[in-house]
Amino acid sequence: MSKNNSKYEERGYFLIKIPSNTDSRGTLAFTEWKHLPFSVERIFWIYDVAEGKTRGGHAHSKCAEIVFAVHGSFDMFVDNGKEQEVFHIDTPDTGIYIGPNVWCELRNFAPGTVCVALASMPYDSTGYINSKDEFNKIHSK
Repeated sequence: MSKNNSKYEERGYFLIKIPSNTDSRGTLAFTEWKHLPFSVERIFWIYDVAEGKTRGGHAHSKCAEIVFAVHGSFDMFVDNGKEQEVFHIDTPDTGIYIGPNVWCELRNFAPGTVCVALASMPYDSTGYINSKDEFNKIHSK
């Protein structure tokens, strides 16, 4: 895990770089649990996103995720209730950590993009904050 993310760690989001090795055969990127800020309880992937469509559009009350573009690219819009930022994710060895109570939207998918997400918890529909108004109310307290 990259150690130069301190300003983002306190914000609830940051870029995370996993190890990779390149030789004449190509590049192999990998992770071991020691490289990650949480134990992985769920893995899912996103692909075939139509032009102009977005994914995400929610926050999690407890779950954290790391999202990688294993092929292609996308923009990740994040909002922690105080600050908003957009990250362009376009290399397979760099993902973005999204902590609990951080709103995220995946936008501007390049054609053929495949994203893989690692989640700290199993799927639980009750742990989602799906309304931006509800999210803003939580952060205005």
